Amino acid sequence: MHRWVDSSSASTEPTADADRIDWLRASPFVVMHLACIAVLWVGVSPVALAVAAGLYALRMFALTGFYHRYFSHRTFNAPRAVQFLFAVIGASCVQRGPLWWAAHHRNHHRHTDTPLDPHSPRQHGFWWSHVGWFLTREGFKTDWARIPDLARYPELRWLDRYDTLIPVLLAAALYGLGAWLESAAPGLGTSGGQMLVWGFFVSTVVLFHATVTINSLAHRFGSRRFDTDDDSRNNLWLALLTFGEGWHNNHHFFPGTVRQGFRWWEVDLTWYGLMAMAALGLVRDLKPVPAWVAAKARG
Repeated sequence: MHRWVDSSSASTEPTADADRIDWLRASPFVVMHLACIAVLWVGVSPVALAVAAGLYALRMFALTGFYHRYFSHRTFNAPRAVQFLFAVIGASCVQRGPLWWAAHHRNHHRHTDTPLDPHSPRQHGFWWSHVGWFLTREGFKTDWARIPDLARYPELRWLDRYDTLIPVLLAAALYGLGAWLESAAPGLGTSGGQMLVWGFFVSTVVLFHATVTINSLAHRFGSRRFDTDDDSRNNLWLALLTFGEGWHNNHHFFPGTVRQGFRWWEVDLTWYGLMAMAALGLVRDLKPVPAWVAAKARG
């Protein structure tokens, strides 16, 4: 149970059941889903829905722009303060710390759709690729050998170790906000419980399942512009849901660019957001799509 708080307390020794779901450690994740049923008791209000949608958008951008395109692929540069800020926002998504996420994703690219890929639907089926892999003993481990460039930051190592602290603080803040609004602005029709359930539990669960569709669905459904060695596909609907991640075949063909929608009509909200941040001087050196890749994409 100590591992619920301190991820470093997990054993690094191989075990016979490393690929089985660790139900004790996964129980908070299960409870988070069950807590969504509480919408039947807390009700709903426009302000609660707006907070849930806003947190979905902000945290999806943190995952796609920073956990994925920055920490995993280093497709742009960011000052240390901006790096840490979006690492914290990413940790609030309950998808573990930035070092775990980057290490896992780098391994995914090394072994995509082979038996060593932990969430390949070709190898393991839909449900395992969607969520099962995330809850195994092996799945909880951070592969430090894959992230020497990130492990040199002590604040990121601390955040990766105590990543569950951030969503707990977010949940408490949302409850406090709702309780204050219930007293200060009763006309809004919200409460501490309602803000907690919609703003945290519902928003976080929807965010999680939207994110992992790229594992389970973007390797099954869509078109293939590039003849890659994996099953990656481009899917407009998943791109809209995940702020551009659905252009997955593009990404697997050339993961070294900050942009995943290679054509002008391929909507990539994360790319637009990062361009806005670059214009404000918050990030820099956004790596473009190389001319040879763009030319091949036109074919």
